[in-house]
Amino acid sequence: MKNLILFILILTFPILSFTQTGKVYDNLSMKSEILNMDRKYAIYLPPGYETSERSYPVLYLLHGSGDDQTGWVQFGEILHIANKEIKAGNATAMIVVMPDAQTGQKGYTNAPGGDWNYEDFFFDELMPHVEKKFRIKSEKRYRAVAGLSMGGGGTFYYALHRPDLFSSACPLSASTGPLNKEDARKYMNRRDMTDATETEKNEWIKNYSVLELVKNMPENQKKQVNWFIDCGDDDFLYEGNSLVHIEMRKNEIPHEFRIRQGGHNWTYWRESLTVVLSFISDTFHQH
Repeated sequence: MKNLILFILILTFPILSFTQTGKVYDNLSMKSEILNMDRKYAIYLPPGYETSERSYPVLYLLHGSGDDQTGWVQFGEILHIANKEIKAGNATAMIVVMPDAQTGQKGYTNAPGGDWNYEDFFFDELMPHVEKKFRIKSEKRYRAVAGLSMGGGGTFYYALHRPDLFSSACPLSASTGPLNKEDARKYMNRRDMTDATETEKNEWIKNYSVLELVKNMPENQKKQVNWFIDCGDDDFLYEGNSLVHIEMRKNEIPHEFRIRQGGHNWTYWRESLTVVLSFISDTFHQH
């Protein structure tokens, strides 16, 4: 009888392993003292998470304007794509954290007047919360950030501001912030920042113009992050992404830059996600 049970277990184990899948929770929340409210986030847990005791690398995946923490779940199909890429061996098993940056003031930046500091929330509250709650490796080497459009801008800001925390960064169709003074004025009007003082505006532009951040990148930070920048040839944000690429080349900042056929849409970003998962996995691995 024992031999029969063992034989059955041997036969069924490959089937159980084959059917193992990741899970997504898209309505989790945490209390933020910085933003003075509860904040939502979604999370993808890879196949085997619930039955293992190991810790995993993490990708912070940022949504675009008009979406919330469910954007990459509903339209980006993170569950299907991550499961498929991990199963195929193109990506390592990882946890994906998708925060909500739509509630309250929209965006991933701190406000000029300091009354809405989302970036501070991200680094000081969200990251410590999820990396304690879930089995996430806390070393820089095992942490990546990526995002689309507004979230692509957030990806640039966070990796440029804190290159000590991320091993790789993948902005997709990124909003790169103001490109010049006139663009900065229009940008701040759209973001309802007209009450900021000139000093506050200038400081904000210095912190959130990707071109300015790249131009002024310290020499010792140029190789701290592995960059993958991707934008469609029909995307209305092509200019900012192209100028950032050119500035990175001028400043000898290593990066991958891709222009593919496509526009500013989920069809493009779903295709990009497969490449992103492979790119950051390569950074997670030992060479």
